[in-house]
Amino acid sequence: MAQALSVLRQQDPAVAEAIANEARRQRDWIELIASENYVSEAVLEAQGSIFTNKYAEGYPGRRYYGGCQYMDVVETLAIERAKQLFGAEFANVQPHSGAQANMAIYLAALKPGDSILGLKLDQGGHLTHGHPLNFSGIYFDVHAYGVDRETELVDYDDLLRVAKQVRPKLITSGASAYPRTIDFARMRAIADEVGALLWADIAHIAGLVAAGLHPSPIPHAHFTTTTTHKTLRGPRGGLILSSAAIAEEYNLNRAVFPGVQGGPLMHVVAAKAVAFGEALQPEWRAYQSRIVDNAKALAQGLVQRGLRLVSGGTDNHLMLIDLSRSEGIEEISGKKAEKALDEAGITVNKNAIPFDPRKPMVTSGIRVGTPAVTSRGFGGVEMERIAEWMAVVLRDIDNADLQAQVAATVREFCAAFPVPGHARYRDEVADDTLPTAPPAAEPIAMPSPT
Repeated sequence: MAQALSVLRQQDPAVAEAIANEARRQRDWIELIASENYVSEAVLEAQGSIFTNKYAEGYPGRRYYGGCQYMDVVETLAIERAKQLFGAEFANVQPHSGAQANMAIYLAALKPGDSILGLKLDQGGHLTHGHPLNFSGIYFDVHAYGVDRETELVDYDDLLRVAKQVRPKLITSGASAYPRTIDFARMRAIADEVGALLWADIAHIAGLVAAGLHPSPIPHAHFTTTTTHKTLRGPRGGLILSSAAIAEEYNLNRAVFPGVQGGPLMHVVAAKAVAFGEALQPEWRAYQSRIVDNAKALAQGLVQRGLRLVSGGTDNHLMLIDLSRSEGIEEISGKKAEKALDEAGITVNKNAIPFDPRKPMVTSGIRVGTPAVTSRGFGGVEMERIAEWMAVVLRDIDNADLQAQVAATVREFCAAFPVPGHARYRDEVADDTLPTAPPAAEPIAMPSPT
């Protein structure tokens, strides 16, 4: 195999080196960020294809540009596969991201100033569900429901109470940091009771939904959106699903184009088609089952070592570690824990926990997920080892020598689990040295991560 970066190294060595270093990082670190995964070699080939050269504004059979006959082929494949995968009558595969898919729903269903109701952002909600710095918080009248302080589960009684009080036009079901099953049927009943539309954002759990391991919102929600990466293990992008009647009534295609974006990224659409095709294969459900099994095993390993998990565990692919009430580490912030674990070769993200007193860029928790490590072939035994490494590092948070020791062990451990899609970089990362990263830029104020 020719070196993947041979041309780029000649033309732009700085960018080539950054890519090579990222390949080394992905190879040598344990990736536990719940929103990340590794795509297949086939998805990488499609996304890096010459489809990137072509504009294709419009939809299959109705383009504003000539020469789109092969664009129509891949987009139609992506649409039909998405519909089959989720059991939906309508699919729009063009959104560049989950956020743009969400923006299209707002444009189709609402007018500026309409009331929306979503999960509180510090309790698992997402930026596009009403954060004051996001377009959703700027253009709409935002209200929120939350989780119960004791159980840390969605409080559906509170949701109904708030819904009756504010009479929202749109209720959002979905989260970026919620480890438990969402009751879409109950949410639809609440929406119907107050005359609201129900929108399900399943960005994190889409793979589990497609595999039948989490209840599907399709029979209940008026609109469903998702990203196409995370548990779905495709390229970074967005997807909209609905019934044919709702798609026509709210003109969802027009809301995407020309509503919130111009030409689709056809190389990404091609990669989505490949990923959806992979998800339709028999082994897909087994992979998703392993994600859930690994999450439960990791959760158990962490709890056995005195770490407290929000809601006590997980039903899906992620968990939240409450550092403020974990044995021996009560004063550690999520920011400090993230940095220490990264030094030890374990990548996580700081994350707010319910009723968190700390700021979003500091937090009292970290979010952990298993999609990426499952793609790499990790199982229950590996989850136990990861739990031990995390606990050891967190309990001796300022021990740089320990972090280096664990990092070396992790690196050796990871060598037995090749990263999917990285065969093309094998020669590029053959050396064992990962250069010291350049100094980080001064951080700016940011909300919780996606």
